[in-house]
Amino acid sequence: ALFVPPVAPTDDRRTFAGLMNVTRILRAPGGCPWDREQTHASLKIHLIEEVYEVVEALDEADDVKLREELGDLLFQIAIHAQIAAEMDEFDIGDILGGICGKLIRRHPHVFGDLDLPTAQSVLRRWESFKQSEKPDRDSILSGIPTSMPALPYSYAIQRRAANQGFEWHDVLGVLRKVREELDELESEITHEGGQARILDELGDVFFALVSLGRWLKSDPEEALRFANRKFVGRFRQVEALCREEGKSLSQLSDEEVDRLWQRAKEEPAA
Repeated sequence: ALFVPPVAPTDDRRTFAGLMNVTRILRAPGGCPWDREQTHASLKIHLIEEVYEVVEALDEADDVKLREELGDLLFQIAIHAQIAAEMDEFDIGDILGGICGKLIRRHPHVFGDLDLPTAQSVLRRWESFKQSEKPDRDSILSGIPTSMPALPYSYAIQRRAANQGFEWHDVLGVLRKVREELDELESEITHEGGQARILDELGDVFFALVSLGRWLKSDPEEALRFANRKFVGRFRQVEALCREEGKSLSQLSDEEVDRLWQRAKEEPAA
């Protein structure tokens, strides 16, 4: 006979069960006071922050950072599951069983005999898979969280509508719509249509640009993040150039600012 001593909870570090053991210890009497105080509501902001940190790691293509941030995100799921288990609502097994079941149901072309040979054919049927599970939904747009930031929400509702055939015929039509919305915005500004009208037309411009992004197979959120990073990098270079010349940005003329901006565009970021 061979006696194998049990693994200490903190020694099991490479399994989901090990993560749940550590989470239970943190939440138990004698555990961490901060973790013990948390609720589903109090953790919302931390969940959102962790998601954005994962996205940042993806943007930076940093595998080490991505591994760490995915772990932080996974802990958020674990602690929510533990809180729910303590309240006899559900546990981690219910979460895992639910998502595995959903994936199997929604992929009959993988786990059944339905023939969907292309990604596009899957997208066309995807909403019908979901609708069959929730027949009480009165719109194909139901279920998209309205609390999402406006840009990804716009992308999501447009994409779902497009999957059902509510779509432009070609990208040139989308470009014409962008120009049309810009003209309407300019008209409101020129004729002083009022802040409410300007806000309405500005929203239409953004909505049309989201549609253009879809047609160009470019996520508008990703495009704007890239533009933001580019601006920050160039602005910091302008600040550095100002310091080299012994000036502050606020002291420069428009021509001097433009000169430094052009230098920042031409020179690689440090």
